[in-house]
Amino acid sequence: MTVEVSDVPGAKRYEARLDGEVAGVAEYIRTTELVAFVHTEVSPEYEGRGVGAALVRAALDEARAANLRVLATCPFFAGWIARHPDYQDLLYQSRSRVSD
Repeated sequence: MTVEVSDVPGAKRYEARLDGEVAGVAEYIRTTELVAFVHTEVSPEYEGRGVGAALVRAALDEARAANLRVLATCPFFAGWIARHPDYQDLLYQSRSRVSD
């Protein structure tokens, strides 16, 4: 069973589908330089089938292709990136030099 992931810009989310049914979503906020992944959810009946990983990988691959930095405020995205060092170069780093 193949997970199909597509960007749905009008809904500001990626959708993962199995057999045509939405199995999971990853919501985001996008600017011209950054994409912030804010919420990921997989339907209970599809948990443990690689839906979340497929969502993250597809979204991050598209961010890389678009030369966007990634802000992983969603704990699922943050944890997945922490376990996959080949994606850590995408993470947004604050350039601010402001201090207290």
